[in-house]
Amino acid sequence: MSQPISIRSHVGADGVLRLEVPTEFADADLEVTVLLSPAESSAPTTIEWQPGFFSDVIGSWEGELTRSDQGEFEIREDWA
Repeated sequence: MSQPISIRSHVGADGVLRLEVPTEFADADLEVTVLLSPAESSAPTTIEWQPGFFSDVIGSWEGELTRSDQGEFEIREDWA
């Protein structure tokens, strides 16, 4: 049975890549083919704002900022 496995891993400074396989392959001889490709950065991407976004939005609120009635507080059972 042939089963493709995709993982994201880090190769240490020693050049060693550690690979864990499903337990169904335990205690078995395997033929392994490795395809190496750089992983995409996991760093957060930057947000590009539309031109004029901040000048159009910041300071554009007009009027009073009010909070509407929140209703009655729900009484819940004490689980402690």
